[in-house]
Amino acid sequence: MPIYNENILMLRNGRWQMMSEPIHFDRSVAGVGPAASFAQAWCNANESEQIGLIPCAEGGSSIDEWNAEETLFCHAISEAKFAMKTSELIAILWHQGESDSHSEKYKDYYRKLDVLVNSFRKELGVTEVPFIVGGLGDYLGKSGFGRSCVEYDLINQELLRYAENNRNCYFVTGERLYSNPDGIHINAESQRRLGIRYFEAYQTKSNVNKPLDNEVEIVNLCCEKEYTIAEKRYITLEQFTLGEGSLEEVMKFFK
Repeated sequence: MPIYNENILMLRNGRWQMMSEPIHFDRSVAGVGPAASFAQAWCNANESEQIGLIPCAEGGSSIDEWNAEETLFCHAISEAKFAMKTSELIAILWHQGESDSHSEKYKDYYRKLDVLVNSFRKELGVTEVPFIVGGLGDYLGKSGFGRSCVEYDLINQELLRYAENNRNCYFVTGERLYSNPDGIHINAESQRRLGIRYFEAYQTKSNVNKPLDNEVEIVNLCCEKEYTIAEKRYITLEQFTLGEGSLEEVMKFFK
């Protein structure tokens, strides 16, 4: 189920808007990611407060494309600095590595990640903000487009090693996540669970090395909340815009 919450905003086109999925539009096939369930779990723990998401991901990118001189890094810094004019940055969520899971690229991954993290911290002035890295799913290397990711576990070892060796960095496992039929992208239900693990690492300031015992229940709690009037209005207007609802249904909220 989609997550709608008037206290979860996303930065899009220079404006804070109520979050709707997909949060990222880097691909026409973009879908559910871990950020929404992370944000909903945060809201459950911080009632009546707002959280904003700054989407900067680029599907299929290698860590080299996040070099400090490259477009993806520069874009992320620009968006974050803009958001920080009116808000506080509380965490950076990192999930990348499939494109580096072959040809012994893991051997340089730790060094490149270290440069990346320190570049983010320096540019944004956030030495204490948690940098949370997500492990790759253990379904990789087996089928579909994920068949080539034969070194995913070696990338995971580097991600975990980095979190263990560096202050304010935490690792969340990709164990027992499941893919779409393409064999490489995490399916929607698993994305929700991954977001819960990210929040657990954020909240406890510790690594999440195993799936949480109650993460399915937490996901259900995040997805089954009763919508407020503002959320119902937003959903109805969105459905109408997509041709899935009637004008009469929309006008009920504007009497």
